Amino acid sequence: MVGFVAVHTGVGNCINELHYRNVSRDACTAGIETVRNGGSALDACEVAITHLENSPVTNAGFGSNLTWDRTVECDASIMDGQTLNFGACTNVSDVKNPIKLARFICDLQSKTLAHGRVPPMVVSGEGASKIAKEMGLHLVDDPEELISEKALNCFNHYKDLVNSKAMAKNGTHCSPLDTVGAVCVDGDGNVAAGCSSGGIILKTSGRVGQAATYGAGCWAVNDTDRCIATCTTGMGEYLMKTLLAREIVNDLIHCQCPVTSLNKTFKEKFLDSPYLKTPEPLYAGALTILYDPTSGTGDLLWSHTTAAMCIGYMGTSFRKPKFLCSELPSNCKSGRTTVVSGKQFTLPT
Repeated sequence: MVGFVAVHTGVGNCINELHYRNVSRDACTAGIETVRNGGSALDACEVAITHLENSPVTNAGFGSNLTWDRTVECDASIMDGQTLNFGACTNVSDVKNPIKLARFICDLQSKTLAHGRVPPMVVSGEGASKIAKEMGLHLVDDPEELISEKALNCFNHYKDLVNSKAMAKNGTHCSPLDTVGAVCVDGDGNVAAGCSSGGIILKTSGRVGQAATYGAGCWAVNDTDRCIATCTTGMGEYLMKTLLAREIVNDLIHCQCPVTSLNKTFKEKFLDSPYLKTPEPLYAGALTILYDPTSGTGDLLWSHTTAAMCIGYMGTSFRKPKFLCSELPSNCKSGRTTVVSGKQFTLPT
C-alpha cells in the first residue's frame, strides 16, 4: 500500500523547533505505518493527529490551551474526500483524543439512527462525552489530567498580563496558536484532512473554534481531475468568518498554478476579506495536498501569514519523515503578508 501524510503543529512563533520536529516525525511515521498496513487516508489522518494530541508541546488534547476559567475545552474535526462526510466535536473536556470522537461522528454520517433520525455532524460538551464513553474511547477521570505544565505556565503568564493590564497597554496579544492538523492521500487517490485544537489561550468558556467548524478547519474533496485536502490554523474567529479551508480547496480545484491560487485565496479571501474589516494583524496558516490519481503525482503546499509554521511529511517510499520550519522573510510584516511554498511528491500507481 502507498500513501503520503503531512502534519503541522500550528502557526506563530516557533520557540523550540526541536520539540515540533520530534512530534511531527512521530506523527508522520505513525500515519504512514497505518497506510502501509492497509489503512485509508482517513485512518492515517486520525492516527497522525492522535499522536499530535498526545504530545505536551502542542495545543491539542493533552497540553491544550486553557480557557479564561482555567479549564480544557477541545475542538476537533475530520473530513473524508471520498464520501465528503464531516464529523466534529467541541467543548470536550474529558476525552483524551478528540480526533477519535470526530472520526466516529464522521463515519456516522453514512448511517441512519434508530427511528429514522438524522445523525449529528457536530457534538458538544456532555453529550459528546457520553457518546465517547459509549464507543469505548479513553476518557480521563479528572479533566486536570489534560493540563500540561507548559499549558499551565502559559495560562498563568497571560492571566498575569491581563490582571496587570500590560496586554492592553503594550498591545500584546495571546500568541500560542499551535493548533495541529494533518492531510493525507492513499494509494486509491482518496484524501482526508483533520485538525484538533485546545483553542486560543484565555478563550471564553463555551467558545467554538475553527477546528470544529464546517468549512473553516478542514476540507477534503476527491474531484475528477485532482484530489485536494487542507487543514487550517490561526485565529479561529477569522478563519470561521471566511470559511478559509473550503475557499482554499474550491479555488484550487480548477486552477492552473496552485501556488498562485493559494496566494490569491489568502490575499482576496482572508487578508482583504470584507468580513475582516479590522486594523489588527490577521494570522492564519494552511497545509494542503493536491493529488492527481492519474499520474500519481502530487503537491504538498503550506501557506501562512505568521512568523513561522512547522511541518512534517512522509511518503511510503521515504526511509524517514522530513521536517521543516517555514519562516516569513524578515522584510515582510507578520499578519499582513502570505508565504506560500511546497514540495512535489509521487506515489507509485
